[in-house]
Amino acid sequence: MHRMYIYLPAEDVEIYEALKVEAGREIPRTKVRVERGEKIKIEIIAEDTHALRAAINSYLRWIELSYGVMEVIEDGRT
Repeated sequence: MHRMYIYLPAEDVEIYEALKVEAGREIPRTKVRVERGEKIKIEIIAEDTHALRAAINSYLRWIELSYGVMEVIEDGRT
């Protein structure tokens, strides 16, 4: 098994909520847990490096997208 962790600031509650939904979806050969404590911790466990890389890429894209959406909402842009 291969394992990777991604940590985000705990105050990014909106991102935590969005990623928690994604963690509930099935990704082949991969298990993901999202927890919130002092920081938001995303744990990705995969059977092989190919599945791990795919899951990491997906979560990094979702995180980037979430920050982008939050920025647009805060700035009031359309």
